[in-house]
Amino acid sequence: DAQESRGLGDVYKRQEIMKYYQICFSPTGGTQKVADLLATEWMDEIVKVDLTDCKTDFTHIKLTEEDVALIAVPSYSGRVPEIAVKRISRLQGNGAKTVIACVYGNRAYEDTLIELYDTVQKNGFKVIAAVAAVAEHSIARRYAAGRPDEQDRMKLTAFARQISEKLGSDIMTEPHIPGHRPYRKAGAVGIVPKPTKECINCGICAKKCPVGAIDKTNSRKVDKKACISCMRCVAVCPHAARKVNGLMLFLVNTLLKKACSQRKENELYL
Repeated sequence: DAQESRGLGDVYKRQEIMKYYQICFSPTGGTQKVADLLATEWMDEIVKVDLTDCKTDFTHIKLTEEDVALIAVPSYSGRVPEIAVKRISRLQGNGAKTVIACVYGNRAYEDTLIELYDTVQKNGFKVIAAVAAVAEHSIARRYAAGRPDEQDRMKLTAFARQISEKLGSDIMTEPHIPGHRPYRKAGAVGIVPKPTKECINCGICAKKCPVGAIDKTNSRKVDKKACISCMRCVAVCPHAARKVNGLMLFLVNTLLKKACSQRKENELYL
């Protein structure tokens, strides 16, 4: 009985020191929606780490073997955004059990998931599950509009329950992750949103830019080389005063039409 009591005590102690981390790079909110659907099913109190915040010192974030993490990123041309790789690489996983998720706009995620797996594994995270999910395209928003939708929610929350069951067991096997090494060559989108006449220079876009590409004193000034075409400035502007060039948007929609018109389904790996 005493031995059993000590065993239960150890379990309760582990539960008390365990933390749940939601580590997310979501400039326009689509990746965040997927991350929330997964996390709320198996996470209690969540420590949120915003990888879009360029002011955060990510080297101070240190997990433990008792912790559980969800790390979610968007797919940019079939790769993890370079800035997200850099910031994830500053985290210290220390054996934390981890679910990885990549989110794409209904075209293809290609090598995003395997690159994310390699990135987190190098930094001490132990991957136990993976998800490739669909959300509204951040540039050509007609594709996957409204996703994740109800069908996605049902599938993702059901998978989250399976993850919860796995976390409650002693079987922490790694799933098979699709992709190629070396990864596909990273594409340069080069679409830089510009302010319209409605811009009042409130500075919100500059404050929220994940790479600090917008001048904090004059939001009409943008470092085009630094911009990653994430569309965060378009998404957060309270005056809808930042837009992509109409001709450029037409070309993007046309180029994506064939690849994005048919609904893609979420892919789950346990």
